Amino acid sequence: MMQAVLAVTAVILSLAAGGAIIRIARGPSLLDRVLASDVLLAILGAALCIDMAVNRHLNNLMLVVAISVIGFIGSVTVARFVSDRREHPSEP
Repeated sequence: MMQAVLAVTAVILSLAAGGAIIRIARGPSLLDRVLASDVLLAILGAALCIDMAVNRHLNNLMLVVAISVIGFIGSVTVARFVSDRREHPSEP
């Protein structure tokens, strides 16, 4: 039973990662690409958490925390950059 759940989860995460990679490649705007990269980091974190649950260890916990922090800081940085750019569109 556990192997079936693991296989289904792997397929779902792989499809989601593929969709995020396509959005990163084709995204019409910078915000689409940033959002897709944030989703890709979340998928990677989910895969690491599933690995920890299946194998009953906490070896990847610090990596999951680091990935989460990097994704959060990156998203906030880009959001602030875009909001500053929209407030002052006439300035070079």
